[in-house]
Amino acid sequence: MKRLLKEPLLHFLVLGVVMFAIYSRASKHSSNEPRQIVVSQGQIASMVAGFTGTWQRPPTSAELEGLIQDRVREEVYSREALALGLDKDDTVIRRRLRQKMEFVTDDITAQAEPTDDDLGTYLNAHPDSFRVQRLFTFSQVYLNPDLHGEHLTHDAAQLLAQLNQSGGNADVSALGDPFLLDRQFDALPAGEATKLFGEKFAATLGELAPGHWQGPLESGYGVHLVFISERTEGRLSALAEVRDDVRREWANARRREANETLYEAMRKRYVVTVESPRAAEGTTVAEAKAK
Repeated sequence: MKRLLKEPLLHFLVLGVVMFAIYSRASKHSSNEPRQIVVSQGQIASMVAGFTGTWQRPPTSAELEGLIQDRVREEVYSREALALGLDKDDTVIRRRLRQKMEFVTDDITAQAEPTDDDLGTYLNAHPDSFRVQRLFTFSQVYLNPDLHGEHLTHDAAQLLAQLNQSGGNADVSALGDPFLLDRQFDALPAGEATKLFGEKFAATLGELAPGHWQGPLESGYGVHLVFISERTEGRLSALAEVRDDVRREWANARRREANETLYEAMRKRYVVTVESPRAAEGTTVAEAKAK
């Protein structure tokens, strides 16, 4: 048997049977398919441009002929695969086809140019997306709870009194405990303060009055004594300040709306039936869900 499986004649016989089955099925599914393959001048120009961009030189005559024949081979395989239904139930192909359908509406909506009224309306409808955040300029001194233990509250109070004697001129470089973050921050946005120190610290920072040392403020690292030099309140941006950002988000919203409109229009052409999950033998669907 092993010797028979190694015989080339058997291999050719099996291949012949497979090819016969393929062409038999293909002839049934592709009788109406056009048999002409045209490699256009535009496609050839695209091949030359792609080759030149990759290799930094135009292709030779032999290389161009190879590119053309590869394109013909790709077209032949593609058509025959479609005729055989090989695109059915292929997740990768289905996703790609969906993307190409969505690209159709993307191309259409990309041609639309918004007016200032369009952008202004979008900005007013989504103010939080374009709001200028609160800005904090402050110094901080860190106290590590692990190092101070039960004396943390006492040590923080003593250090706070010392800092207030010096006020905003206090040299914080040698005070407190070693810390990974900076001791001074200039115009730090509220969002960045939240990322660096945590929501509780940032929220408390927004409640403090500038001009003197206060604390301790809790963060994910421990506690901090803080001196706020300046705080700039947040505000809604003017269109001139964020025009490019608003235009980008406006275009994205238009694209999503167009895709949804196209989908709903196509969806109406179908009757969708969602079958219930098949229950195990002798078990009702309700019982299967309960398990």
